[in-house]
Amino acid sequence: MTAKNEERVQALKKVDTILFDLDGTLINTIDLILESFLHTMETYYPGKYTREDVISFIGPPLSETFEKLDPMKMEEMTQTYRTFNHAKHDELVKEYEGVYETLEVLAEKGYKMAIVTTKRGDTAVKGMKLMGIDKFFDVVVSLDEVTNYKPDPEPLEKALEALGSTPEKALMVGDSKHDILGGKNTGTYTAGVAWTIQGKEALAVYEPDIMLETMEELLDYLGVNK
Repeated sequence: MTAKNEERVQALKKVDTILFDLDGTLINTIDLILESFLHTMETYYPGKYTREDVISFIGPPLSETFEKLDPMKMEEMTQTYRTFNHAKHDELVKEYEGVYETLEVLAEKGYKMAIVTTKRGDTAVKGMKLMGIDKFFDVVVSLDEVTNYKPDPEPLEKALEALGSTPEKALMVGDSKHDILGGKNTGTYTAGVAWTIQGKEALAVYEPDIMLETMEELLDYLGVNK
């Protein structure tokens, strides 16, 4: 570990606020998201999109993705996606090992925590409740509450304000470039997760302060006694 990296790691021990992305970070919605995109693509572009093709769709809001494909059908495609997504939600959403236990320890230690997501609030809460982690979060900043989404600092700043915290005491944890860049644009520390669907190496390009191989590692970086 370089001296600079060691300095970053030591600085993380002063963090008292954790901002988490939701999908692909705390709950495993990857199969649900990919299947929802594939269903939508097959509806409008039969035979043209594979699983590998739609991986790049993950991260930004649905409106941005579908507007690039066909501005005239953006709302229709979004509704097609959401109808399928809600119908298959409980069947396809899975947990990530160690997430619940890590959140439980952080809550017990008094860390301020919030969800910052680019999905709608009702869908976010649905997934959180399914995995039993909703009780750890009083603050959820979803697409419904903001004008600008990650990597714009607005949603992170809104979460920090609600928690009564500041960027220099906060860490943004996520699985996409939008999370890492959102943290950097806000002035927080940043943590990537190695289980990102885009691949650990692709996320490392954006230079998060740390890369978590497991969620439990977060406790080590924060200097938390389990």
